[in-house]
Amino acid sequence: MAHAPSSPAGSHGAKADAAAAGPVVIKKYANRRLYNTETSTYITLDHLAVMTREGRDFQVFDARTGEDITRSVLTQIVMEEESTGQTMLPVPFLRQIIAMYGDSMQGAVPHYLEASMAAFAENQTKFRDAALKPFEQLAKQNLAMFQAATEMLTGGKLAAKPTQTSAPAPAAAPSDSELAALKAQLAALQARLDGIAKD
Repeated sequence: MAHAPSSPAGSHGAKADAAAAGPVVIKKYANRRLYNTETSTYITLDHLAVMTREGRDFQVFDARTGEDITRSVLTQIVMEEESTGQTMLPVPFLRQIIAMYGDSMQGAVPHYLEASMAAFAENQTKFRDAALKPFEQLAKQNLAMFQAATEMLTGGKLAAKPTQTSAPAPAAAPSDSELAALKAQLAALQARLDGIAKD
């Protein structure tokens, strides 16, 4: 059984340049342990999954042969995720993928899947932006309601900054009927806000 070295091979300067210029190099040993040459630590498939979600690029090499086994490790991560019960790959899709192996169109499938996922990611961003627009509109409505309540409490619209040639007129004290109407409006506003919060 091969054992990992206490420190990754190569000079520290070369490692730093590789980390800055390209993907992180991961070595997989015969004991199935994964070694991150950037951090000089052993990691797990979960760590690689997190790196993938964070957009960190990496390559996995067999420590003995030097073979690039990134594809098989990524496939293993997918299988681990699928085994948790939160599946994303429907059975018909998996059957179609298996059926395409050995088919004359097999070479075109990777390019098609890559283009499809790129388009999906682009549309996902658009969908998220579109989903936020109703909340932005709701925030504007809430702001308008708060401004209206403020105006009612101050006896009218908020006074603009006085100019040098004019002074703001003093606001008249509200009457009892106006205060009652104001209380009713505030109660209705509170009920509306409570309803929005429940939604």
